[in-house]
Amino acid sequence: MSAAKANNNRDTYKATAITLIVFGILYLVDKLIHFSSIGLPWVMNKDNFLLYTAVIFLLFKHDKSVGLVLIGLWLILNFGLITALLGTMSAYLLPLALLVLGAILYWLATR
Repeated sequence: MSAAKANNNRDTYKATAITLIVFGILYLVDKLIHFSSIGLPWVMNKDNFLLYTAVIFLLFKHDKSVGLVLIGLWLILNFGLITALLGTMSAYLLPLALLVLGAILYWLATR
């Protein structure tokens, strides 16, 4: 049991280290070339840093729960952006997505 916990801590440290490195690179590149001047102001949007962290944790951590929670938080915080991007389709896709997500979670809980 302790070996699994040590491996989980190692995964967490690795994902956190990579997240900090990516943030450092992003800030350095932004200071040098300014993402907004080349038409990419969304790269340094503070809401997207949560998304970057979630993707890194999903890629580098064996236990995907942290990454999934961070993705969920990003989706909740950017609900307006998502519905704006989906347009009129969001009236149908959101309830369908909630039903599918609920069914998947229920299946995982009862398996």
